[in-house]
Amino acid sequence: MLGRAATKIVLPGYRKMMQALRQFQGKDGMWRQLIDHPEAWPETSSTGMFTIAMVGYIDQHADVTNVCAGTNKLNDLNYYLTRPRMTGDFHGQAPVLWSASAPLR
Repeated sequence: MLGRAATKIVLPGYRKMMQALRQFQGKDGMWRQLIDHPEAWPETSSTGMFTIAMVGYIDQHADVTNVCAGTNKLNDLNYYLTRPRMTGDFHGQAPVLWSASAPLR
């Protein structure tokens, strides 16, 4: 576990990097061999590393947090921004389990 001083330095950089990576994720869920070039081929090792880094959203009970409640279609930004966040909902649990079990298949 990182010390308090290291957390103040490392954690903001980590969060900044993960936020930046989101914009480059392909529609297929993969990141590319050259991250900011959508024409580059899908690269599995970086995708795996980025994915495991984002799994910080699993709590001490193995429940996935920050899962959006089901939505309907509505042309209202505030409707989507204020959707309830759920923990342990199957909409969040299932994709994490699929990712974890993929190597076993």
